[in-house]
Amino acid sequence: MHAQQQFDVIVVGAGPAGSSAALVLARAGLRVALIERGEYPGAKNVSGAVFYAPGLLAELLPTFWDEAPFERYITRRVLTFLGKESAFSLDFRTRHFATPPYNGVTILRPKFDRWLASKAVEAGALLITSTVVDDLLYEGERVIGVQCRRDDGALYAPVVIAADGANSFLAKKAGLQREFSAEEMSLGVKEVLRLGERTIEERFNLTGDEGMASEYVGEATGSVKGGAFLYTNRDTLSLGVIVQIASLAQQRVRPYELLDRFKQHPAVAPLVRDGVTLEYSAHMIPEGGWQLIPRLVRAGLLVAGDAAALVFAAGIFLEGMNFAVASGLAAAETALEAHRHGDFSTATLTGYRKRLEQSFVLQDLQRFRLTPAFVNNERLQNLYPELLCQAAEQVFRSEGRPRKKLGSTILATLRCKVSLWTLLRDGWQAGRALFF
Repeated sequence: MHAQQQFDVIVVGAGPAGSSAALVLARAGLRVALIERGEYPGAKNVSGAVFYAPGLLAELLPTFWDEAPFERYITRRVLTFLGKESAFSLDFRTRHFATPPYNGVTILRPKFDRWLASKAVEAGALLITSTVVDDLLYEGERVIGVQCRRDDGALYAPVVIAADGANSFLAKKAGLQREFSAEEMSLGVKEVLRLGERTIEERFNLTGDEGMASEYVGEATGSVKGGAFLYTNRDTLSLGVIVQIASLAQQRVRPYELLDRFKQHPAVAPLVRDGVTLEYSAHMIPEGGWQLIPRLVRAGLLVAGDAAALVFAAGIFLEGMNFAVASGLAAAETALEAHRHGDFSTATLTGYRKRLEQSFVLQDLQRFRLTPAFVNNERLQNLYPELLCQAAEQVFRSEGRPRKKLGSTILATLRCKVSLWTLLRDGWQAGRALFF
């Protein structure tokens, strides 16, 4: 074995989870290999995103907001229910989210991932790009390294952190993750549109570095289960649809057709008017929640980020990067503990799961474990948004006639399509999933 092929920790995947882990480990003086299949970190992810709770990085990078390539900080959150020709929105904005370390920021992943990985490199990690990891190496039942698709591709370390993204190849090779079903996985189809900084500020009623994150449900994806989003960057918009793969196949609709349909909706078209497409991408998202989380540990191996299905998709919440960073930090702390004791057994590495259980990561996923089923409710997806828009139209319509009370107007609209028993049952499901 060549000396340069031996490391203290190997991290596979230079996304937010992998780079965060590599940064912590390199800072602690360990020899770290950070392996990325793209030409550079973020090269395989061209989508825009919102990074919620970026303050997770503050302990590692105390003034990260002064140098990180953020686009805008989120001071406005919008949830919109789309009917065929109308829209009903809940629009929240606050200046309380406008100070560092911020509640959420929009980013372009190629820029952000590259920056975060560079911090790991500055700390001493070796970044190996354009490299595919084909397999794990074992000594008995313990993982002792990885086999890369290149000459002299065997790299060794007593701990490997698999942060290789959704549908993780390494987690499956290690027997930790089962095959996902089409009902448990979603496909995100996304675009970045150039629009102009001043145009964005005027169109979305923003000032300076303020930004908006908007989520949509209903006609955003037609008869396909899913939703859509629109985020403001500095001088671009990130927008797309996220749809359940099983529903997409059942309805026999092409993903890009759904994206075009979303962009042409009367409530969306004015927002994206004159936008020039710069990037287009698609990628898998593990949105099954608590039920999708694999075994996270075996001797010599930890699984983090999307590879561990740590995505919080709960209707009004759509978060992943903060879960990825938090899991990367927890994986790094566990690997450091294992090195201090010289013990890389499953029993020692199980501390990783315990750390996640003590953090918001597994607590949120467990607390909202019923939400994925609620979000994929056929009526919530394809009926209630339209009925809500119709009810609003009735409330605000002026016809020179005596008005009805709001409750009777809304209930009458809903009862035209849904029985009272179904309404109560769906309300109970919503309460258990989101409120109580």
